[in-house]
Amino acid sequence: MDSTTQQTDQQRSADQRRRELLEAADRVVLRDGPQASMNAIAAEAGITKPILYRHFGDKSGLYRALAKRHTDALLDALRAAADAPATRRGRVENTIDTYLATIEAAPQVYRFLMHPAEDPHAAEQSARGFDIGRHSAPLLRRLGEELGKLIGDRVDLGPGGSELARVWGHGIVGMMHAAGDWWLGERPCSRTQLVTSLVDLLWGRLAEVEDRDADTGP
Repeated sequence: MDSTTQQTDQQRSADQRRRELLEAADRVVLRDGPQASMNAIAAEAGITKPILYRHFGDKSGLYRALAKRHTDALLDALRAAADAPATRRGRVENTIDTYLATIEAAPQVYRFLMHPAEDPHAAEQSARGFDIGRHSAPLLRRLGEELGKLIGDRVDLGPGGSELARVWGHGIVGMMHAAGDWWLGERPCSRTQLVTSLVDLLWGRLAEVEDRDADTGP
């Protein structure tokens, strides 16, 4: 076996081991949410914590790896929803519903990624460099950029369309995130109702309704 083949085999083995560790981390996060600890993840994987640190460095490194894993899967699902045979409004509804269905199906994973401050050890983690905004904000920015690219690739927005698509992408992600976070915590309505309401807003319903004081002149 030449050195190149040996290096390739070693890399495949390392990649496979990393996937196995991330799957173990996922199982713990699904159970414990933001309280998932490196000790619990190491125990789930059947290894010691130093070995886990060797692969990811610290909890920040593990967080980034899990965030990429789940963001990649979410983006694949959003692209499929956007390309499914439907009217334009139907595709928008499918896209928003896919996002909400994803966070609804794995709320503990969502809370781990977006609300690590719920961890009772969050202050200690922050002192060690694990800052919620520093980690969750890039995740949202990536979603905004990717959704903007999706819009730009599928809708002709004319001159300046690329910039407008990015604005819309980040705006829609911000709306989905804020509304979804509130909805997941309070469940004030069904997912279908929330999707319809958000799409109504995007579809210009706000521009069609009158102000409550429209008939009260100066």
